[in-house]
Amino acid sequence: MSELFKKMASFSAAEEFLDYFQVPFDQAVVNVNRLHILKRFNQYLRQTPGTAEMDDATLSGVCKELLTKAYEDFVRSTPAQEKVFKVFQDTDGKQHVSLDSLRVSLPSHG
Repeated sequence: MSELFKKMASFSAAEEFLDYFQVPFDQAVVNVNRLHILKRFNQYLRQTPGTAEMDDATLSGVCKELLTKAYEDFVRSTPAQEKVFKVFQDTDGKQHVSLDSLRVSLPSHG
């Protein structure tokens, strides 16, 4: 495992990734989309061939580019539109609860 991947494994917040790769960001965007940004970054990284063979300098440049792209996805769009997480993929971001299921869940008034 590259030293860069080891370093990234120690990060615990989206801001740490953004700061490390010197990606300028708006805190308000990160506050709302932090998990979406990191998940999208991971998706982009996994879709990029050859990362395991890259030296850390090359990998760092690739990571900066992919993280910037992931961040910008959520500057221009919303989590519901980007559908990064399964809940947005399955229901188009909407919850469907039938009236009958709500009635059944209410205590009886008898």
